[in-house]
Order: sequence, then structure tokens, then C-alpha cells
Amino acid sequence: MEKSIIVKNVTKKYVLFNSTKHRLLDLLTPKKYGEDFYALRDISFDVNRGDIIGFVGTNGSGKSTLSNIIGGIVPETSGHVEVNGSVALIAVASGLKGDLTGRENIELKCLMLGFTKKQIKAMENDIIDFSELGRFIDQPVKSYSSGMKSRLGFAISVTIDPDIMIIDEALSVGDAAFAQKSFEKMKEFKLQGKTMIFVSHSMGQIKDFCEKVLWLEYGTVREYGPTDEVLAHYQSFMDEFKKMSKHEKQMHKDKILKAYQGI
Repeated sequence: MEKSIIVKNVTKKYVLFNSTKHRLLDLLTPKKYGEDFYALRDISFDVNRGDIIGFVGTNGSGKSTLSNIIGGIVPETSGHVEVNGSVALIAVASGLKGDLTGRENIELKCLMLGFTKKQIKAMENDIIDFSELGRFIDQPVKSYSSGMKSRLGFAISVTIDPDIMIIDEALSVGDAAFAQKSFEKMKEFKLQGKTMIFVSHSMGQIKDFCEKVLWLEYGTVREYGPTDEVLAHYQSFMDEFKKMSKHEKQMHKDKILKAYQGI
């Protein structure tokens, strides 16, 4: 089958500093002042065209980092990502400029995606109608609630009709009615054979919508496979994880990362 996304041996490393002074000294002197933090470690998986993939994992597992790398927002430190088709990353406030109005953000984001002003004008009313922002469309985005930002980002992304959609917790904010409308739109895209990645803490949403699940744990791939199979294992893990003490959770983390100490 034709591959829509290929992720091979992807690692993302950040350097953490205790102060601005240490950051400057790290740049100016040979001594290392920062501490390496690996958000992702040696991630590999591929997605067939038309697949609907759910990303699950505890907070800090690397779901959003991986979404941003696939969406072209941040670069990987090492490894390779191949994306075949246009991509829209839908996350709260993703790509929105706070000082600009909602309408101005529509134009800016669409211009950055290669649309002409004439094309943007033709799409504008559809975007505004879907977002349900009404008169707030001409207010600065910095005055929007997280739910309003999510509405605008989702409305822009579904209207430009991308080949690949990445939805990162964008439906976890705002009202239930808009979330339901958004799911109906996503179902339309699913019927059209579009590729989608869905990041959510809602196991119900993942189970109802996704065909496969990628389970990330502390920046590593714990499991990748059919939704029912992986979610059953993940839910069993979470039931045990919630019972762990802080010390037990740290021991579990150390055990997971031990195999990657050489990265």
C-alpha cells in the first residue's frame, strides 16, 4: 500500500539550562552547561494512505512533539520523516498570531500555505461559518478563549482540505456541540480516504475513530498496532500506573529509558 507517513529512527533532543547565564556560557565557552533532554528516542513507524492513527500515552510521553515534527513545525534532531501530501496540524492556537484578528489570521495562515488572496476570499466565509465565531472574528486572537482558538484553527484546517490531518487535543476544549460537528467533518474526511492522526486522552474517542494506535512512553514506542489490541494493553497499564507511588513511577521510567542511555 502507498505510504502517507514514514517515520524512521527519529530522535528529538532539547538542551535544558538552569539560567539565561548558563545558556550564554554554553554558547561562548567549550564547557557544557546544559542538560540533554530527549523528548523522543529512536521512533519508527509508518502510516498507509487513508489510515486513522491514534496517539496515546501519559503526559510527557512525546505525543505533541511527534505531532509537531510530522506537521513540519519543529525539526527532528536525528532520523528521517517522509510525508507524502499536504499536512494540517490542528492544535489549540497552532500557528495563530495573538495580535492579529481572527480574520487576519485566516489570511496569514492561508497565504503561508500557498493560497492566493482571491482563493482565500472565496474560502473566508466558509471558515468563519464553521468556526461559529461570529463578530469575534474581527477581534484580536489574544482575547480568545482556548476553545475559540481551537475553533478557528480547526475551521481553517478543514476548509483548506489537506491530504493529512493531525488533530492534537484540539477537540478537548470548547463546547460539546462544536466537538461533535468537528467529528462529523472528520468522518467525512475518513470516507474520502484522507490520512489522519488523532491525539487525545479520551480512550472513547480513540476507540470510536481510530483504526490503529501508537502508544508512546517517555519518548519511546511501547506498542503500535490495531486499536482494540493496543488500547486494551494501554488501559491495563494505566490502571496499574495510577496506583504507583511517585518513587515507583520513577523506577518504571528509569527501566524504560535504560535501553536508550547510549543515544
